Amino acid sequence: MSISQTPEQQRFTLEGLKQYTHQDMQRVNRVIEHHLSSDVVLINQLSQHIIHSGGKRLRPTLVMLASQACGYEGEDDALLAAIIEFIHTATLLHDDVVDESDMRRGQQTASNIWGNEAAVLVGDYLYSRAFQMMVIVRSLPIMDLMANTTNTIAQGEVMQLLNIHEPDTTEQKYYDVIYSKTACLFEAACQIAAFITDSDESIKQALGTFGKHLGIAFQLVDDALDYEADSEELGKNVGDDLAEGKPTLPLIYAMQHGDEQQAQMIRNAIEQGGLEHIKEITATIQQTGALAYTHQKAIEHAETAKQAIQQLADSPAKNALLFLADYAVERSF
Repeated sequence: MSISQTPEQQRFTLEGLKQYTHQDMQRVNRVIEHHLSSDVVLINQLSQHIIHSGGKRLRPTLVMLASQACGYEGEDDALLAAIIEFIHTATLLHDDVVDESDMRRGQQTASNIWGNEAAVLVGDYLYSRAFQMMVIVRSLPIMDLMANTTNTIAQGEVMQLLNIHEPDTTEQKYYDVIYSKTACLFEAACQIAAFITDSDESIKQALGTFGKHLGIAFQLVDDALDYEADSEELGKNVGDDLAEGKPTLPLIYAMQHGDEQQAQMIRNAIEQGGLEHIKEITATIQQTGALAYTHQKAIEHAETAKQAIQQLADSPAKNALLFLADYAVERSF
């Protein structure tokens, strides 16, 4: 499985990307460390645990790359990247409480170690800290963008909660949830670069479209991996989505294209949660082509993302963004 690459993109590998962004991400990490500190010991412990638990730092990387692609030469990009990471981390803390997850990125979740109450409150702390940091930039448009983004994320959480144990969730409702919960923060991470460089509206739209469709592609692959990766690679328990009664695209498609018995089996599993028939359901997902369908949709969204930024001037940063669109669909975890 692959999507089209230009010769310039082929110069990037994941390791090459890490080397290319290393200095910038060191700047971001210094900002994170500076603004993460609190006089409350538990906040420090829990925040350090989740921030340093092996995440890809994909969203702050997008901020830095998009800013470079727009020719930015100031210092606010690292601050804004840290803000995006704080918001993302807050959503993870809240997600793990709502989902009752005990494992993330191959480690115990913060809620499993310190309890739900602490995880929720520290998530709130990270949200409020992010908005404190936004004031430093002194940009009303950026405040407006991030306020709308965090509100959309919160709405997405509620939408997903309403969809849990609901086997009649449509593909459109599924896309509405993954845009709100995941893709809108990718969108903001890319679009914020246009604000700090005073880029015109077409660039702002291009970067937003890139981030949105990259985020959708990324989540589609995540949902497919729930049925084809092992726990060690995935960093969570395989089948977690099904255990929580989440009707993701592989399940929705398999219900629609399986026989009556297979559809009923998946319907019951979504309604009741649990992994009693995980082997049979995984086999059905494979047999009905649900994984292939989900991956194809991811490829289509990645291609849309890549097309959106063709108007940007050629640069290593642009090529790195294009590489990330490929990586989003070709990764195995």
